[in-house]
Amino acid sequence: MSIKTLSIAALTIGSLLSCKQKPVDAQAAHAKAITIDTHVDTPMRFLREPFDIGQKHEAPSSRVDLPRMKEGGLDAIFFAIFTSQRERTEANYSQAYQMANAMIDSTEKALAANQSLATLAYKAEDASQIEQEGKRAIYLGMENGFPLNKDINRVEEFYKRGIRYITLAHTKNNDICDSSTDDLGAEHDGLSEFGVDVVKEMNRLGMLIDVSHISDKAFYDVMEQSKAPVFASHSSVRAICNHPRNMNDDMIKTLAKNGGVIQICILGAYIEEEDTTSLNYVKKEELRIKYNDFNFKSDEQRKQAWAEWREINNKYPAELPTISQAVDHIDYVVNLVGIDYVGIGSDFDGGGGLKDCKDVADFPKITEELVKRGYSETDITKVWGGNFLRVFKQVEEASEAS
Repeated sequence: MSIKTLSIAALTIGSLLSCKQKPVDAQAAHAKAITIDTHVDTPMRFLREPFDIGQKHEAPSSRVDLPRMKEGGLDAIFFAIFTSQRERTEANYSQAYQMANAMIDSTEKALAANQSLATLAYKAEDASQIEQEGKRAIYLGMENGFPLNKDINRVEEFYKRGIRYITLAHTKNNDICDSSTDDLGAEHDGLSEFGVDVVKEMNRLGMLIDVSHISDKAFYDVMEQSKAPVFASHSSVRAICNHPRNMNDDMIKTLAKNGGVIQICILGAYIEEEDTTSLNYVKKEELRIKYNDFNFKSDEQRKQAWAEWREINNKYPAELPTISQAVDHIDYVVNLVGIDYVGIGSDFDGGGGLKDCKDVADFPKITEELVKRGYSETDITKVWGGNFLRVFKQVEEASEAS
């Protein structure tokens, strides 16, 4: 080999090493990624008060709106159509069904009033297409399958209304499966027979199955029954924060083996164990008792309870964990199963929020912390939406192939 050839080879190797060692620009990496938050509870605001999502608001009373999504470089978001679990009476089934549809209606109305800023999204590919138009992509998920009322036809009904995932249960057992936090313990020992049918129907439609909130046994039943990858829209790591809502190591490994993804939830109680002696905690526990663990008897009672909840937060602010502590959960998943199986689901407007990440405008700070810890631009793209979009697309493809 000639000296000239050796020199060129050395220069090429030097250039490659230089490129490899070049520090990641957090701002550029965040802007390049298709960023997705897979769980916020903003639609509840549409029902309890006049709320213009096209106007900028202030945290902590509000954590999501379209101007702050743009400010925080957030391209897409899943609005949760949430109904709390109540006693399973026909009246309550009817009310949950009506409320779910009212939240979808109000979301559609809010987006119609801001069509130059955002639009509803339905497929995995929509996120990037809408981002290229300079708009925000708004997806819909259903938190708690209570509105289904043991009617399997309602799964497709809500799919046609734009729902692209169902969080099978919430804080109490329902007709689909057991919850991770029901004080009465297991009712079905995992998935019910109806729950098995729901999983199959969601697979058929290409609807994402969300395992956040459900019991460990229900999780393993879902993994056995589903023919497509599943995901956790807003759950964190139990090894770091010992909460039944979080996922243990074996669950995370099983989820990854299935090709799924855990979206780290940045609600304080799931990032670090709560200080049960704080006034914020004590007052909220009193409120839970007052309102029968938030099993509301009416919309008026629900509005009053959440007003009192906000008042507690104002009078007795909680000492929240930090972005660094939240990224510890991301690190843990990456070290356990790899970079391809973790993302972010904030639970903003439903309790989510950190000391230094108060709303969606603060999301670039998470990217800055990832860069500090040595994550590459490719890694950041995966965490902020790439992993989730892969799962979403695989769920769609499994449906098309069936």
